[in-house]
Amino acid sequence: MKKKCHFIVLLSLFIVFTSCHNDLDTIKKVSFKPTDPDERTTNVHMIETDSGYAKIELRAKLSETYHKPTFHVKFKEGIEITLYNQMGEIESKLTSLFGEIFQETGEMIFKDSVRLQNLSESQVLETEELHWNQNTQAIFTDKNVIVHSKDGGKFYGDGIRTSLDFKKYEFIHPKGKFKLN
Repeated sequence: MKKKCHFIVLLSLFIVFTSCHNDLDTIKKVSFKPTDPDERTTNVHMIETDSGYAKIELRAKLSETYHKPTFHVKFKEGIEITLYNQMGEIESKLTSLFGEIFQETGEMIFKDSVRLQNLSESQVLETEELHWNQNTQAIFTDKNVIVHSKDGGKFYGDGIRTSLDFKKYEFIHPKGKFKLN
């Protein structure tokens, strides 16, 4: 009887230890697609500071990080970036329904309902695609652009170049009629 009990216990242990083996490669093959992101984060809120003052604030509902073929982050459910001046006051805001950051080149691309506001100048830029080069701090596009000025004027063009603070800008191909004082 003792031998039978030992045999049953050993058999039970053998079954338990051999049946609970998970192979990560097998699990990945079943549950992972090559197009899936490496990481997903919800309700992202990041602040970059300099000397104790906020410099850039980023908010997004969903962030997806990809490491291949290049290291980049996608914001598929909208992105809001707030830029602060040296005194820590809000200078401008950039919003869009889609954003993408390429870590290696420092380029950021914003698409779909892109809006850049300069709060001190009370002007707004609207376009469907905007590029921001973090290395040169240049913001530009070759798409249709509308700029709303604080006096109610609207300026149109194909393409624009501006700086991060959106105080001065240059249309690449201005369009339409407008009156200058």
